[in-house]
Amino acid sequence: MTNLIRYPLFLLFLLTGIMSCNNNEQTVPVNTAAPSKEKELGDAIARFPDSLLLREQLVQYYRENALYDKALTATDEWLKKDSLNARLWDMKATLHFENADTLDAIRAFEKAAAILPAPEYLMSLGTLYAQTKNVRALAAAGLLAKLDNGKTAKEGIFIKGLYYSYTGDKEKAISFFDQCLAMEYTFMPGYLEKAIALYDQAKYAEAIKVLDRAVTLQNNFDEGYYWRGRCFEKLNKLADAMEDYRTALLYNPGYAEAKDALARLEGK
Repeated sequence: MTNLIRYPLFLLFLLTGIMSCNNNEQTVPVNTAAPSKEKELGDAIARFPDSLLLREQLVQYYRENALYDKALTATDEWLKKDSLNARLWDMKATLHFENADTLDAIRAFEKAAAILPAPEYLMSLGTLYAQTKNVRALAAAGLLAKLDNGKTAKEGIFIKGLYYSYTGDKEKAISFFDQCLAMEYTFMPGYLEKAIALYDQAKYAEAIKVLDRAVTLQNNFDEGYYWRGRCFEKLNKLADAMEDYRTALLYNPGYAEAKDALARLEGK
């Protein structure tokens, strides 16, 4: 089986603009000569304690340096003052998610969605429900189908596919991924998950056909190349597999799984 979250950003749903500034607050000038970015931001927050932008910048600083305990502490301090801010709960959920704390990520996404059932929160929550085999994924998918005149119906169908894939009903999952692709033929997560469901059934040649189309439509689709490489490897087409792992790394040099797979084959 694959890692819990397949997409560095799944992007589709998770990390929903956590640290981007969408408010109209005026930027507060910061002294770039300060010896410590943390101290610099702390001093600025002391001068402007109501600045949401500065607090987000501090959390982002901690996040970029993998200081998740500090990032979560800063977010929790903010939540004590504004516990009904869905965006803050979304930020907290994302921090937990990146820190490999799936259960706390789910709890925080639940808070965000309860305060504001916005599509992005329901997508994030539904995705984690699906990938943890929680049947609540289907309820989240149902809500998405109804929101905004059905504009997020495709995402709801995709979450259903994820749920059935993770719970082992691969054929049912594929039927939902096919529905997504019928609605939007350039929907890369649909191709990827359909291919993975086929891979899990040892249908490697069929999975390759799905991924062929995906990388034709989006030639920089690193995950498509990586999974096609895995399929080639299962078929003992090692030269093709290595080429695909190299291509995945060409488009995403930090792709750890592709690096490991290539190193393993090169060592044979």
